[in-house]
Amino acid sequence: MTEDTRSTEARVAKPDWYADLARYGQADRRRATWQLVNTVIPYLLLWALMVYTVRQGTPYWITLALTVVASALLVRIFIFFHDCCHGAFFPSRQANRMWGYITGVLTLTAYDDWRHTHAIHHATAGDLDRRGVGDVWTLTVDEYRAASPGKRFGYWLYRNPLFMFGIGPLYSFVIGHRFPSKGARKRERASVIVTNLALLAVVVAASLTIGLWTYLSIQLPILVIGGAAGLWLFYVQHQFEGVYWARYEEWDMMRAALEGSSYYKLPKVLQWCTGNIGLHHIHHLRPRVPNYRLQQCYDSIPALQAVRPVTLGESLKSLRMRLWDEERQQMVSFQALRKPHL
Repeated sequence: MTEDTRSTEARVAKPDWYADLARYGQADRRRATWQLVNTVIPYLLLWALMVYTVRQGTPYWITLALTVVASALLVRIFIFFHDCCHGAFFPSRQANRMWGYITGVLTLTAYDDWRHTHAIHHATAGDLDRRGVGDVWTLTVDEYRAASPGKRFGYWLYRNPLFMFGIGPLYSFVIGHRFPSKGARKRERASVIVTNLALLAVVVAASLTIGLWTYLSIQLPILVIGGAAGLWLFYVQHQFEGVYWARYEEWDMMRAALEGSSYYKLPKVLQWCTGNIGLHHIHHLRPRVPNYRLQQCYDSIPALQAVRPVTLGESLKSLRMRLWDEERQQMVSFQALRKPHL
């Protein structure tokens, strides 16, 4: 824990009900194991079925339809990986680490490196003075206006939905995750090397058995669809109407969790596929609550239910939110810059 984090936590007053969250921060080996069984095994069986359809010359659209289902399962597997990074999936630290590496290979993400950057994200979410690690690039209106034309174009491109949810996830998972994050320590760098070697072994084994083309014709669509869905979830969790941002001196951890992290209310089937991560305000309040206890936690603590949910339809509005207006304390679109009051 950094000195900044300690001083921030010291000045944050927690409500009486906050202590109740600890009851739900207990990992359950049986529930975690069952989640692996009901998700990883179907994912691998789907992979085997898709190998069969490709090699038998079945119309490719059938394989693509199966990749949609596989992508949904991969998103859920990433939530298990995410819980392992928080030490929340299994009671055992060793089990979390082992399954963190295994699910990390499945999701093309290095366990220790991602764990490190994600911890920084939790410590700085909603803080305008500590942006830049494990978050979505966000500029203020004043920063955008003062930026060079090249930086403005880069930000516009980054915020373009086709880039952010198309090229962006594919680049991030295939290329970006192959390199250690900035400031990575020895353990984080080692995790990237181990994950890369494991992925290389998978590609070589696939090339010698099912063939490289078969592997890529299945893996790439899964990464494109699953990566886009995963990034969309992360985007909506911190880029929505009414989101909280503040400068460090005024930043409040409780507000950053309850107002800076959304309650993304999804249909039950999508909630299952996304491992309850839509209850993101609870996750930021207590990261050690495993995904399989988030709904129970929400149902038991009235204060958590007071957070206004973001529905699937309402979440589409966040696509227009590109900049943070410090004066008005809200996210605004590029088009809003043309209005006189901005």
